[in-house]
Amino acid sequence: MKSVSRLMPGLMSGLLVVGCAVASASALASPTNPYAPRTRAEVRADLVDWLNAGFDPVDWVNYPENAQRAGAIVAQRRAARAATGTQAPTQP
Repeated sequence: MKSVSRLMPGLMSGLLVVGCAVASASALASPTNPYAPRTRAEVRADLVDWLNAGFDPVDWVNYPENAQRAGAIVAQRRAARAATGTQAPTQP
């Protein structure tokens, strides 16, 4: 019984180390976090996508419909790119 009680702290610390390693590896392997801060290049690429989809930021008369239509087009294009595994074309 004494030998089991001596192994227990070492076993528990080993399991803790393995658990932390697995948790950090899965966090690094996960896709991008949508809530993480975005870079300036990502924001500009997003704006280019919306403008290419027909969004006009100056058109306040047709604002809700204009933004909803462009948002749907951008979502469809991103889904198509994700399905084929290609990257979005970036423009400065």
